[in-house]
Amino acid sequence: MSGLRERWRLKAMRAIQERALDLFDERGFGAVTIEEIAAAAEVSPSSVYRIFGTKEGIVVADIEFDQMSPEALESLLDPADPVGSLLQAVRAYESQPVGTTGAGEDSRTGRSPWRRVCYFFAEPSVRMAVCATLDRASQRLAPLIAATGKMSETQARVLANALAFGYFAALEQWYLNDGDRPIADYVEEGMRPLRDIWNAPGRP
Repeated sequence: MSGLRERWRLKAMRAIQERALDLFDERGFGAVTIEEIAAAAEVSPSSVYRIFGTKEGIVVADIEFDQMSPEALESLLDPADPVGSLLQAVRAYESQPVGTTGAGEDSRTGRSPWRRVCYFFAEPSVRMAVCATLDRASQRLAPLIAATGKMSETQARVLANALAFGYFAALEQWYLNDGDRPIADYVEEGMRPLRDIWNAPGRP
């Protein structure tokens, strides 16, 4: 039964997020209410509040990452090349067909999950929520990096934050350039100095 409930919850999360983005794209973020989102997704407003909390929470939720177990997250992260792991994940996400959990389209206006990125930078309240989410993500990554024994806990924490917020900076540049190239290209370019440092000869 718990498996059925979890599948329902994930299906509801995706439906709520997609319908919310439809409304935001059509009418603007500030003009849409939780009640209208719930009606469009055919769920109760209390379900939207319980799952996401706020409108900002709907936009910033990375459903797949947030639901990932520590074991699954660990399998995706190569401690020897964490920047490469991030880049590989972004390219895999971006290459999936439209209509799946991937991007499919690389335009800022394309009907894909990437379209929620625009609201990260267009809406100040969403940006604040994203920063809180990135902080939580870095806290999940830091212990995995530290577990390699190749760096101190402080170094692992700094690297985890560099990954999370460096990724955010790459997304912002993509947004400012009107989505003229795939997001993965911006992540690769932006992370190159960090990757060079990480792979430098003589690094402990």
